[in-house]
Amino acid sequence: MRPNTAASGGGSTAVFKTAAALRRDVTLETLAPDDDTDADAIDDAVVDALAADEYAFRVWGGDWCGDCRRQLPAFGAALAAAGVPDDRIEAYPVTKGPRGKEGELVEEYGIELIPTVVVESPDGEELARFVETADAPIAEFLARRLADAEATA
Repeated sequence: MRPNTAASGGGSTAVFKTAAALRRDVTLETLAPDDDTDADAIDDAVVDALAADEYAFRVWGGDWCGDCRRQLPAFGAALAAAGVPDDRIEAYPVTKGPRGKEGELVEEYGIELIPTVVVESPDGEELARFVETADAPIAEFLARRLADAEATA
């Protein structure tokens, strides 16, 4: 049985701040698991996939975004259930600007829709990408992609 860190209050909102955001005190609060999230309800295969191989998770979203508010808390709960350490989660708050989405590394990673989550290997290789309109919840979608990447490696 996995601990329910969200319900026990064991999570840290500092996990969800970037270095630049700490300076501006901007957070991606929607990545924090909801208090009523049941970590035991998250599929073990999903948890195992997220926990494996020292993956790094880069998450772009905005607290103002309805899709982010609907999707990111469950993903945050899955990361917590998988025991992904804080230093492997990088959150990038995004704003709306005159030319589209704006924020740290938005152009470098080609971020157009949010939420977007990129999973990278320890050496920085992109292994999987979830974009707002995918056909499954973030954690499940990424778990499938990571399993596919494992199978072809």
